Amino acid sequence: MKEEDILVIPTKAFHDAGYFQGFSLLKEEFIRGLLTEENVSFRRRADMEGDPSYKQLIPYMIIRYTEPDGQVKLFRYVRGKGMGEGRLHEKHSVGVGGHISTEDVQSQGGSANSKGWEAYHLGMLRELSEEVEMSTPYKSTCVGLINDDLTEVGKVHLGVVHILDVETPDVAAKETDLLRSGFVPVEELMKDLDLFESWSSISLKALFA
Repeated sequence: MKEEDILVIPTKAFHDAGYFQGFSLLKEEFIRGLLTEENVSFRRRADMEGDPSYKQLIPYMIIRYTEPDGQVKLFRYVRGKGMGEGRLHEKHSVGVGGHISTEDVQSQGGSANSKGWEAYHLGMLRELSEEVEMSTPYKSTCVGLINDDLTEVGKVHLGVVHILDVETPDVAAKETDLLRSGFVPVEELMKDLDLFESWSSISLKALFA
């Protein structure tokens, strides 16, 4: 595992704000209130992977394109074996994003002192630019959180869900391990939920069923 410090929040802070299992539709103001300077910190990733007293913050960006006739499509890909989380290899996904490190924040003009929502947002932009090429204007909306304590991966992660509405479907994978990527109609995705990683399945059911 790459030696890096990643953005986390104490699990207790998440529980105190209002524990839930699955998806919770929340306004950005609530999430900003959770990701405060007091709650958010950078800690060694190798330590965090096995420590459920912290939740690793993961931006989970769902890229949506609506055809002129109203048909809704989402950017879907399959996780290759070169992606960091081995437990998710070969799973289908509609979420773009990953761990936020100090390097992510600094590459976007932040500093080692960047904290809270600022650190999160800078890291999110880095993750997006690293994984996909967005050759179209888009609008980003933070819509909620994913918590899945029923899986070993989920116990140590908290997903911050964003919908990115693009004007045109000019989006392409940058990472070679984002396999078979492209826009797929929502109704087709809903037929194959068993193929998806848990966060994608949870998001699809909560937001698009």
